[in-house]
Amino acid sequence: MIGPGPYRATKLWNEIIKLFRGGMPLRRHWAHFRSYDNSFTGSEAVDWLHALLKRNHNFGPEVTRYQTLQLLRKFLKNHVFEDIKGRYGKEDFEDNGQLYRFPPSSPLKPLPKRRPLAESGFLPKLPGWDDYEEVPLPEKVPMKPLILNSESWNKRHSIAIGEVQECRLIRRREITQRHVDHIWKSMTLAHLQRVLGLESLDGVLDTKTLNPKHIVHNVYSVNKQGIVVLKERSGDLPHWVLSAMKCLANWPNGSETKQPMYPGFEKDVLKTVADYFQKLQEPLLTFQLHEVFVNILGLLQRRQVAVDALQVCCLLLPPPNRRKLQLLMRLMSRVCHNPRLPVLNEAIGTRTLMVQTFSRCVLRSADEEDLDELLATKLVTFMMDHHEEALRGPGRLQRAVEEHLAHLRRVQIKYSGADADASLVSPSFCRQISKAEFEEQRLRGSQEPMAELLEGIISNKDLSVKDKKKKLKQFQRSYPEIYRRRFPTAESEAAVVVPERPASRMRPQLRFLALKKPFQPFQRSWSFRA
Repeated sequence: MIGPGPYRATKLWNEIIKLFRGGMPLRRHWAHFRSYDNSFTGSEAVDWLHALLKRNHNFGPEVTRYQTLQLLRKFLKNHVFEDIKGRYGKEDFEDNGQLYRFPPSSPLKPLPKRRPLAESGFLPKLPGWDDYEEVPLPEKVPMKPLILNSESWNKRHSIAIGEVQECRLIRRREITQRHVDHIWKSMTLAHLQRVLGLESLDGVLDTKTLNPKHIVHNVYSVNKQGIVVLKERSGDLPHWVLSAMKCLANWPNGSETKQPMYPGFEKDVLKTVADYFQKLQEPLLTFQLHEVFVNILGLLQRRQVAVDALQVCCLLLPPPNRRKLQLLMRLMSRVCHNPRLPVLNEAIGTRTLMVQTFSRCVLRSADEEDLDELLATKLVTFMMDHHEEALRGPGRLQRAVEEHLAHLRRVQIKYSGADADASLVSPSFCRQISKAEFEEQRLRGSQEPMAELLEGIISNKDLSVKDKKKKLKQFQRSYPEIYRRRFPTAESEAAVVVPERPASRMRPQLRFLALKKPFQPFQRSWSFRA
């Protein structure tokens, strides 16, 4: 398995040549009453190479026998092998009993030399905070004094903000559309490199030829279905091609037109669409992005990774190519999943017909010696099955770019609370302070006002003992350090909460009731006896 990397198409070409030359069975053959050792017939070469390509992870079981025949014709043209008389260079290789042999040397394609990373112009530098003008400031910025009282601190219950010793004002230049395009291009290329798992895009993509306006247009100028909307009709599909694609995609509902219907009408409609795409001078994925999409083929076993890579790569396409690609993939998918559509070809299935008809319209290289037939088949098959996800805008990349732009447009730091905002003379950015300075500011800005608040609760004579105890308990739960510093012992706390009362005389427990008459001693009275 050849993974993603620079010049992957060339590596695949050389790999197949090595496997073919090293594994093709050779034996003695007879022709015209003569024997030829170490030779093979055309049919034997097609059989063996077809089986090899179907087992190979770089190509897969989608490879057809006709594609194998086309590849062997390219091998013969490039002198990978020759006929039994030493002739080569003509694409007259046929699937028959004609004899062929290998030349002494193997013509492997040399890998191009990679340019230094500094010359490739890979990732433009993202504008940051320091790329903008700075305003000269005096040594100290005048600050309004903070008025802190118990009411404001009870209301906010947040970290206090003390005086800022030193600040730096920054006047931000306006972020123009040129800056936005620059950021989109830089972050898109960085995301593509990360998804492909490459150390550099050098040798995979010429970043200088990319237009960042295409990326921005492909992200934001789309309809509800996610298809690119063009501002001008000049680069769009012709009206008659759009009508034919709509008719075939919505069959049989789309066939309700004023045109006369006849047997084989759907085949003629498909031929009309195929003729237009096959006559395009450049494939829909463009020649300059050929190597990038070839690298995605090494990720197809990891479905989600391959989908993410396709989402990013398709953003680099010009908007008219991207729109045509989206409409074509949607047409191919609907045709393959439409059971009411008549048979379009009696020899092969509809799915195979769609892939073979449009694969070279989607991906091919400017060099005819590459494996464009096999690579295009594998990529188009995957894109046709996952076109809704693969041709959708990358949401994660879009969120990252928009968050970065919002960060660059941010011009001040605002603290929660109206009193904190009012204390600042102008928008400022505070310098980083040390831990000792923070502790000092915290002590001066938050603990001292809270200590004054505690003393106010203690000295408030309008509060009853019950209410005072309740407020002190609340303060202790919120600010235990300040409370512990004020009341280090339980005796000190009890002395404040329940103060000592002055001594008073004890009241008698029993009082004599006042008599109406003064007490008189008992006097014995005379008794009369009978």
